[in-house]
Amino acid sequence: MNEPSVVWRRPARSGATTPLIVLLHGRGADEYDLVDLAPTLAPTAAFASLRAPVALEGGGYTWFRDRGVGRPIAASMRESVDYVRGWLDGSAAAAYAHDRTYLLGFSAGMMMAGALLLDDPKRFAGAVLLSGAIALDAGENATPGRLAGIPIFTAHGTLDEVIPAHLVEQTIRYLTDRSGAELDARTYPRGHAIARRELDDITAWFARRI
Repeated sequence: MNEPSVVWRRPARSGATTPLIVLLHGRGADEYDLVDLAPTLAPTAAFASLRAPVALEGGGYTWFRDRGVGRPIAASMRESVDYVRGWLDGSAAAAYAHDRTYLLGFSAGMMMAGALLLDDPKRFAGAVLLSGAIALDAGENATPGRLAGIPIFTAHGTLDEVIPAHLVEQTIRYLTDRSGAELDARTYPRGHAIARRELDDITAWFARRI
């Protein structure tokens, strides 16, 4: 895989102590999809929006090949985890605070964020997981306590018909009962999108940490 295409949003002043928030878009989107949220979510953080490595025939990109909605092929997910980890270990991310790196993923990007968290929990200061699920059947290390103490904000829409409900429920059960995460779980009366009130809640969540 080539080096990811990345769109940046940086505060006027940034450096080695600046938090870094990595944005992971959904299926069929690209690196421009979430980046306009950056200025309001955490004004003092740097945002890096990465393009997923798998090109789709109909346009856009995704993070992994799958066996159906919400069911990644394990080997493809592993390749993408290594792809993002390689970028995080490179010079671009090194310009920012290693111990203040957060993930924000939407839909398939939430699956990617969940895989990254489970692969190396100590690498991240926290995560925002939106409108998706964690691929617990794709070879992830989802042992009890795996995410102990990690702040996680997760949300989905009560009208969302894109992600199978049983995968969402399975994810919430793991995060709530087994992961050990410091969890803030929300629902909103919306479909497969990010609601205005949800953005306000995410902004408040980041404000308590950044």
